[in-house]
Amino acid sequence: MCVIFIAYKQRPDFPLILLANRDEFYDRPTLAAARWDDFPQVTAGRDLIAGGTWLGVTDSGRFAAVTNYRDPGAPVGTRSRGSLVADFLKSNESSEGYLDRVRENSEKYSGFNLITGEISEERNELFYYSNRDGGGVARKLGPGVYGLSNHLLNTAWPKVASGSARFSQLIEQPKISPAECFQILSDENLAADADLPDTGIGVDRERILSPIFIRTPAYGTRCSTVLTFNKDLKWDFEERTFVC
Repeated sequence: MCVIFIAYKQRPDFPLILLANRDEFYDRPTLAAARWDDFPQVTAGRDLIAGGTWLGVTDSGRFAAVTNYRDPGAPVGTRSRGSLVADFLKSNESSEGYLDRVRENSEKYSGFNLITGEISEERNELFYYSNRDGGGVARKLGPGVYGLSNHLLNTAWPKVASGSARFSQLIEQPKISPAECFQILSDENLAADADLPDTGIGVDRERILSPIFIRTPAYGTRCSTVLTFNKDLKWDFEERTFVC
């Protein structure tokens, strides 16, 4: 997952709206989003190599998503980052308690950003934690619009800035359709070279990876997802997958 946009408590009819693109190598085997046979309360896609996921939700209103933190010079972790999402969805722990445990073992993972939360009668919360954020504790997020890619939360990379701006305009409209959400996620515009971040991969790769929707011969956006919770605390999960 390489870009996520979240509107939290910005509309009375939709307390949470989450848009996300998952970027991955095309040849990595993956299952599209569905209920898991071994944990039927979980709806998510599934990585068939490590068994984890990048984004999912449960019947009880728990949800989580992860992005990689781009840091090519850092040591490679021994645990799959997809397990961070899967383990939260399988558990009944609060976000705060779960992320405290993750923090204790954060050095075992390559760089990541993890979003967890719950929209239910028992809890209404949204948390963020990164093992590249100076070793700090998890942050409980208040109402707002958030953008996340492969750096820290709300880092103004071109894709994050442009997507967040369009998303903020969209949620001000009287009605929101999934098609309009997917339109934001389908943006293939390249950023200007002067606006590119410098993460150590060279300007050519920075440019290729700068759009919200990535398309290259071997790597790109594999799926787009819109997750919403309505005022009755019911969620809707819509995914579009792409064969590139």
